[in-house]
Amino acid sequence: WMISEGYGDPRTLERRIARMEDWLANPHLMEADDNAEYAEIIEINMDEIKEPILALPNDPDASALLSEVAGDKIDEVFIGSCMTNIGHFRAAGKLLADNKSATLPTRLWVSPPTKMDAAQLSEEGYYSTFGTAGARMEMPGCSLCMGNQARVEPGCTVVSTSTRNFPNRLGQGSNVYLASAELAAIASIEGKLPTVDEYMSYMSNVNATAADTYRYLNFDELPEFVEASDKVEISDEMREAAKKLSIL
Repeated sequence: WMISEGYGDPRTLERRIARMEDWLANPHLMEADDNAEYAEIIEINMDEIKEPILALPNDPDASALLSEVAGDKIDEVFIGSCMTNIGHFRAAGKLLADNKSATLPTRLWVSPPTKMDAAQLSEEGYYSTFGTAGARMEMPGCSLCMGNQARVEPGCTVVSTSTRNFPNRLGQGSNVYLASAELAAIASIEGKLPTVDEYMSYMSNVNATAADTYRYLNFDELPEFVEASDKVEISDEMREAAKKLSIL
């Protein structure tokens, strides 16, 4: 599909497809050696995590529980980057659709990570939901996360789903929290970081439809993608190149 849509470089994409086909024919996973040694082993009991965790401004290594930062005023919200998948946008859309306020107290940016996500979200009606909420829809891709395209207002406080929040990356002098798409959407509605109780209340509706909301985008189940990909042929040259790059 990416080749049929003009993504470049087609030769690179052909080679990657050929390598994946080879792997599917003989699947293998990396495994640690029996005598492997590690600098550190970190074990996290997920059952002990009872509330969302955010990365604090402006350091992705500094974190806090939601209860520790609840109430902080939020000016802008970015939902996008490669850290999100289609389920996160469905969840955000459902939260925004349930909002009864006429306008959001924040500036909301939305950027699906790929054209495929954007196409499916449009088909399911979520682009209309985002538009009705007043979100600024960005071209699928990196958007604010890159820091060299659109920018937030100088000095504002942001909740972002991006991978990093280094100083001045999203905007000059901005203070950026990193959080989930769900928490980001709630912050866009509230204009602040919610309390844990507020968060749980919002999420009760999303959790009730979790099986539908968090469905993966399976391209082999989407006719338009299958039809486009069936028309693409992988050259013998790229198949040979893929074999030479094999790690086996």
